[in-house]
Amino acid sequence: MAHHKATKKSIRQSAKRRLSNRYYGKTTRNAVRKLRATEDAGEAKQSLPEVISMIDKLAKRNIIHKNKAANLKSKLMKKVNA
Repeated sequence: MAHHKATKKSIRQSAKRRLSNRYYGKTTRNAVRKLRATEDAGEAKQSLPEVISMIDKLAKRNIIHKNKAANLKSKLMKKVNA
């Protein structure tokens, strides 16, 4: 258990950040799954920019690595364009 005031605050902040990061990560993963499962090409093309934006935001916040974000976007683009 932490004894310093600053360390206790740091623990509280990191717990808050962790919850937020988990929420955004899970939401994005579900959006990616939904996009991959979509059969309708028009609907997929429409939702692709939103999903890509979500992935970019995760990479910007360091929730996922930038290379993983690039791989995800590349694979989604290939699937939608095929």
